[in-house]
Amino acid sequence: MARHSELREHAIREVRATGRPIAHVAKDLGIHKEALRGGVRQAEADRGERDDRVTTAEQDELKQLRKEVAELRRVNEILKAASVFLPRRSTALRTRPGR
Repeated sequence: MARHSELREHAIREVRATGRPIAHVAKDLGIHKEALRGGVRQAEADRGERDDRVTTAEQDELKQLRKEVAELRRVNEILKAASVFLPRRSTALRTRPGR
């Protein structure tokens, strides 16, 4: 997997440094041209050169927030289920006279 990442990064640098068409660089390196095109676009977004994509950092943050929301929903469901077993207090018991 690290080798794949290195090849992808090399290909992106090659496109940016030489200005060669993505399809030519992809063919030379044995990468699918659309995969390289997506990588170049993502690298541009990460550098703030385009605003039509979320950055990798934003993708990571969204992924983490989605995990947190799922966990909070799971905990909320557990608490709702557990509340059935807790005794309910009437409103009269909660309000004390003279206060």
